[in-house]
Amino acid sequence: MKKVRSAFVVFLFSVFLIFGVSAYFSYVKADFKDPDKDLYKQIELFSDAVTIVQSDYVEEVDPKKLVYGAIEGMLSSLDEYSQFMDPESYREMEIDTKGEFGGLGIEVGIRDGILTVIAPIDGTPAAKAGLKAGDKIIKIDGESTRDIKLTDAVKELRGKPGTKVELTIIREEEKLLDFTIVRSIIKIKSIKTAEMLDESVGYIKLVEFQQNTPKELEGKLKNLKKEGMKALILDLRNNPGGLLDVAYEVCDIFLEKGKVVVSLKGRVPTQNKVYTAHGKRSFIDFPMAILVNQGSASASEIVAGALQDHKRGVIVGGKTYGKGSVQTVIPLKDGSAARITTAAYYTPNGNSIAGKGIIPDVDIELEEEKEEVIRDNQLQAAMDLLKDADTCEKYHNEVYLR
Repeated sequence: MKKVRSAFVVFLFSVFLIFGVSAYFSYVKADFKDPDKDLYKQIELFSDAVTIVQSDYVEEVDPKKLVYGAIEGMLSSLDEYSQFMDPESYREMEIDTKGEFGGLGIEVGIRDGILTVIAPIDGTPAAKAGLKAGDKIIKIDGESTRDIKLTDAVKELRGKPGTKVELTIIREEEKLLDFTIVRSIIKIKSIKTAEMLDESVGYIKLVEFQQNTPKELEGKLKNLKKEGMKALILDLRNNPGGLLDVAYEVCDIFLEKGKVVVSLKGRVPTQNKVYTAHGKRSFIDFPMAILVNQGSASASEIVAGALQDHKRGVIVGGKTYGKGSVQTVIPLKDGSAARITTAAYYTPNGNSIAGKGIIPDVDIELEEEKEEVIRDNQLQAAMDLLKDADTCEKYHNEVYLR
């Protein structure tokens, strides 16, 4: 037994060198004094448990499976956003960044231990079926999602276009609802709509923050100004976020040079950073309203928070999701990856968004559409506010619409 254990300790030490040496040195720099938290001392405990499994478990277990399981448990214990991705899951994540995949069109996460809809993406099967931000998915194809890993949930929700998936969800007031949704190819366009709502108010629906978003947004704004735009409604409802750098560049379009966009604060000093606007592409000569709801998360909250703190625009709608942290994906040598929370972000006024969200300046609940009336009361409220002198004086120092 001791020989097996000694051999496995060597194996574990090798695994540690491959997967965790950088994390270890970061740990050492933190200068923890509690001996119970010393990583090397805990490696022996871990090796004991793995050795027992290797020698006494009823079936032979692949060492790689054990190590993967241990890493999954370690990362998932940190917070609801950190996770381990095996090579297949990591490849799927890279597919996401290309903006096209087969599935339902929802962003999901684990909140309070429950698989939860962050946002249904506009125009996708999930949105058309009626899924809403905040829905708790308790069953997928009749199987309970209790203790499900986020990566496993994503795999089950995705699939071949044309196939069906059955979801059981809990909505507000503990109401159970069943949905049968047909999967399709999900093509995510960063900007869904860019149009004039009347002779003076422009409207842009931003669905997700992708690499090409800033350039595309700037082009749409130029076109709208040519059409006579004097005020803008930026719709971030059900926008689950995207790339941090893109959120910064979007804010840079609307803020004056030197204005703080967002601050990052992590445990390691190198993770601390303050993003300030360069003002190179600023569109600052018109009032704005920004629409948000519970499905507005992450990068959407960065944009809404920055524009709100600088009184660049009035925030209209409902409280946002409350994802106030930054995750970094670190590739590992075998093609897998660790996705870990490396920093928390704060609005220009120093407010944390984590678990709190952005509170709108004008809180207005979206009315349910009836067959005889199709009306977006949040959008109408934003238009009315932009044409009100007192509102524009309070939230923006430029001229208002008459």
